[in-house]
Amino acid sequence: MSDEISGREGLQKPDEGADDGLLDLFDDYLEAFEDFDAESVADCFAYPAVIWQFGKGNVFQDDEELLENIEKLFAALDKEGVVSSAFDVLSTHVEGDAGMATLAWVQSDADGEPVIEFTCHYHLIYDGDTWRIAMIVNEP
Repeated sequence: MSDEISGREGLQKPDEGADDGLLDLFDDYLEAFEDFDAESVADCFAYPAVIWQFGKGNVFQDDEELLENIEKLFAALDKEGVVSSAFDVLSTHVEGDAGMATLAWVQSDADGEPVIEFTCHYHLIYDGDTWRIAMIVNEP
């Protein structure tokens, strides 16, 4: 899919006040997924973190708990043949130390064909030096 946006390439900020640091978080998050690097994915989160998917919320008290989940996710992605991920920022909103972002994701196989497409809503906090993910709500 040659017109896919990978990371920030070609990215337009949906909200005038969106912080570059918030977008940097998603660049780091994408890079961690591209590298199948569970620890780097976990570093993008604030704890406790909540992930809502399939109508159920899961609370992860620390990175050790989240790492187990990430490893299972990577195994599932590998089984599906996913080798790359790309996102498009649909919206962002920053107010002080809180932020929200909605990203549309496409995860593709080695031929560039989409395998999984979904939307995630991220609730973010600024912890003094960087943005971190506090909660994710996944939409199929």
